[in-house]
Amino acid sequence: MKKLFIAFLTLTIFFIGISCKKQAPPRILVFSKTAKYRHLAIEAGKTAILKLGMENGFQVDTTESADYFEESTLQQYAAVIFLNTTGDVLDYPQQASFERYIQAGGGFVGIHAATDTEYDWKWYNKLVGAYFEGHPKIQTATLNRLDQTHPSTSFLEETWVKKDEWYNFKNINPAINVLLAIDETSYEGGTNGESHPMAWYHDYDGGRAFYTGLGH
Repeated sequence: MKKLFIAFLTLTIFFIGISCKKQAPPRILVFSKTAKYRHLAIEAGKTAILKLGMENGFQVDTTESADYFEESTLQQYAAVIFLNTTGDVLDYPQQASFERYIQAGGGFVGIHAATDTEYDWKWYNKLVGAYFEGHPKIQTATLNRLDQTHPSTSFLEETWVKKDEWYNFKNINPAINVLLAIDETSYEGGTNGESHPMAWYHDYDGGRAFYTGLGH
């Protein structure tokens, strides 16, 4: 189960980051600042992505400082990963710098609580693809693979049974391409109905974005 998630994350980073900006070796920024709830998985997530970088030929910087969100600094990164960020983590000038970074072809990966971030920034809502609206207790559920050709899901079976904290979403961007949907009949507490996305990607404002609700 853990190996599947690591493979899923690895191919996600390659798809979004390495294909966004051609540079050798690609450099990825992992941003995990929290202004609200702080997930215990953040440290393990940073360690895992650093390990993925060493094993797969891309460089990784990790930070909780919003000072990195300055145009000349962001330019060196093929993608920026929001790893379980929460709340208001960027001020207005930093938001503007990040918008210009995406508009210049940058890549974005949101993991789990990235949707529990920046509720007053409409541009970010479209980028990440949805906002968090709540979750039931941690439990096992069934994910259905909706895209069998995308690099991040092509190796998965048609269904993936996994235990996690399953988010319900609001303000879902209709332009997202859903990769994994959760079967609400397989667990208790889902509120998005038959079309409940859990991982997706899309082109947005000149750049590319990917989000996964897995990773609590």
